[in-house]
Amino acid sequence: MGRWLDGRGELVVHGERDGFAVPLELATSYRARTKGLLGRDSVDGALLLSPAGSVHTFRMRFPIDVAYLDRRLRVIAVHTMKPGRLGLPRLRSRHVLEAEAGVMEGWGVRVGVRVEVVVG
Repeated sequence: MGRWLDGRGELVVHGERDGFAVPLELATSYRARTKGLLGRDSVDGALLLSPAGSVHTFRMRFPIDVAYLDRRLRVIAVHTMKPGRLGLPRLRSRHVLEAEAGVMEGWGVRVGVRVEVVVG
C-alpha cells in the first residue's frame, strides 16, 4: 500500500472473482494526476490516481467508471461519469481508480471490495 511511482502494474480485485487482475497505470506525480485520461480515446485496464479524493471529466472523450478507495484500498464508492462532469469529493478517499464506463462491474469492483496494487 505504501508510496508508488508513476508507471505500470496490475490491479488485483479481491471479491467475488478473487484474484482477478487487470492492467493498471499509476499516476502518482502531480503532472501525471493532472493529465489523467485527458486526450485519450480509451484506456487499457485502469488508471490509479494517488493521492486523490475527487475527479472531473472536463475535456474527456468518453464516459468512465470511478471508484473511490480508502487508505486500505477498500472501495468506498463507485460511480459512472459522463464527460464534462465534476465528481463530488469523498472524505475518506485517498486514491481514485478510473476505467472505461461499464467495466468495473464485470471486474467485481463494488463498495466494500478490497483491491491490491502489484508493481514490478
